[in-house]
Amino acid sequence: MSQIRREVIKAFRRLHRTRQYIFAGDDHALEAGRKEINAHFKKNMQETNADNIKKMIQLAWDVDKELRTNVIQAKKKEEGVYELRITPETTRLDNIVFNPDAVIEPPRRRKGQASGCCGEANKDAGDQK
Repeated sequence: MSQIRREVIKAFRRLHRTRQYIFAGDDHALEAGRKEINAHFKKNMQETNADNIKKMIQLAWDVDKELRTNVIQAKKKEEGVYELRITPETTRLDNIVFNPDAVIEPPRRRKGQASGCCGEANKDAGDQK
């Protein structure tokens, strides 16, 4: 078995394991994920260009990472209350409380930049000469 074929199978299995881990307990999401993964791999099964296959393998690893770090499950407990299933791999950012009294200054213009988008005011002025 060729090295590339082993890598494709490894990526395929990894995506299915990730699907089962991320969507555990959600039969609808599990089935939809299974169909989506299988459809993409079947669609590209006849590809023979090694560079294209390597790009698709890399895409599979990127999708796996995205699923593991950015997808969470939320179950509705009661009206307005949800229980989140956050895994240890889920990306967590600092939560800064919004200050409604904060003064947001408009962005500063760059040197030589006219008002309006992309210097449109200068362009219009130049057309009138």
